[in-house]
Amino acid sequence: MTPDVIQVRPLPGYVLVVQFASGECRRFDMRSLLRYPAFSALQDEALFRRAHVEHGTVVWTDEIDLSPDMLYLRGQPVDVADFSIQEPLHPMG
Repeated sequence: MTPDVIQVRPLPGYVLVVQFASGECRRFDMRSLLRYPAFSALQDEALFRRAHVEHGTVVWTDEIDLSPDMLYLRGQPVDVADFSIQEPLHPMG
């Protein structure tokens, strides 16, 4: 079972860094998804930067979200310490 997302940080270039309840962090590149109608609104960088966590899932609006499964299985493992000098991750809301 995939762990829930507990924190998310949107980065330039339509990249998300997410931390899971297991303590693992993964980097997920959203660019390939932006061509699909369900995610096309995220081409607006201001909207993309509003990514946050609700109920273990990354969400932007009531209609746009990403499952923890996709983020975990397709994301690249990263060390959370690599991002410690940048702005803090957005915690669960």
